[in-house]
Amino acid sequence: VTDCPRYSPPAREDPEIAALRAVDVDAIVERPEERDPAWTLLQLLGSPSIASKAWAYRQYDSTVRTNTVIGPGGDAAVIRVRGTRKGLALKTDGNGRYVYLDPRMGGRIAVAEAARNVAASGGRPMAITNCLNFGNPRRPEVYYQLSEAIAGIGEACTALSTPVTGGNVSLYNESPAGAVYPTPVIGMVGLVSDISHATRATFRNEGDSVVLFGDNSRELGGSEYLASIHGVVAGPPPTCDLEAERAAIEALLECIEGGLVASAHDCSDGGLAVALAECCIANRERHFGIDIALTSMPEVSSRATFFGEAQARFVLSTNSVEAVLRIASTHGVPALHIGTVTSADAGFRIKVDDNELRADVTALSNAYHNAIPNIMARPALASDAEPELIMAGV
Repeated sequence: VTDCPRYSPPAREDPEIAALRAVDVDAIVERPEERDPAWTLLQLLGSPSIASKAWAYRQYDSTVRTNTVIGPGGDAAVIRVRGTRKGLALKTDGNGRYVYLDPRMGGRIAVAEAARNVAASGGRPMAITNCLNFGNPRRPEVYYQLSEAIAGIGEACTALSTPVTGGNVSLYNESPAGAVYPTPVIGMVGLVSDISHATRATFRNEGDSVVLFGDNSRELGGSEYLASIHGVVAGPPPTCDLEAERAAIEALLECIEGGLVASAHDCSDGGLAVALAECCIANRERHFGIDIALTSMPEVSSRATFFGEAQARFVLSTNSVEAVLRIASTHGVPALHIGTVTSADAGFRIKVDDNELRADVTALSNAYHNAIPNIMARPALASDAEPELIMAGV
């Protein structure tokens, strides 16, 4: 076996993609409508990447023979291990834009985000499987994406102690317009030590304190904000610090297992404003409002604070804020008490320095829950017969 030649096809990055990654996305001028950040939030909540997927998952059985503890629609599903108090948290994640712009960083983020979602549901990340969706690897530019993404996945799995138990590869996904976005999808499983620790993403109690784990940053590259609002896929994706990811996960699990957390949700697509909105409206049976006040960090714009996708962040609600902050400090995790859960009638309010995002909770809910049903009910257009693959900014 040692005498076998190594299979090493030619690999090189597409210079056009490298040029996109180098774009200064901070220089992109805001649209006039963005003077009201609530308008931006409504557009993002109606984006198919963010909007509720209930239209799809309600068509399938998710009760798993009555063992379902938390069903689809949150950070991760949780299933009871029959005959025990244990549970399994299950999640799939992947972001093709990140991998397109920086395959290694995008591979890391795919694993880290899946791990955050499992942890936010009360599970300790244990292992992954994967589905690697790429174009024709005989082309050096595609093989570069494939090899770099796998390297990033390996780095994240090593740092988070989540071995790869299996997976599959889907290659040659191309049309005359080009290859699909390189999209490794990560399936993560985690162990919930006691199903009483299963935690939902949505707020539960008026008056609870809202705590942010992790730092906001100026990073807007590869974001849903740029793609949805400006039609641009460019800039470097957010940095994935794997030690910070592990520390945030450990701190959150200690808080959950200590009975200190009412809800927990990771920050990902759409950034902090979207994460907070989902905590208020994702449970259609009961909505909440929030009153949040933040001070932006140096050189971080208000739109990056609202909609940037900095990694290693969680939003959680608690009635034991001092204990939560103490645990976060013990793990070296930046944590900040940022506001309070209020009634839906009180509205949705986030203040960043002198910039305020104020929105009606019902309007946010309608944008989030009705987007995909409205799209699916729309009559087919003649142009829909031959869809084009468009990579914004190329």
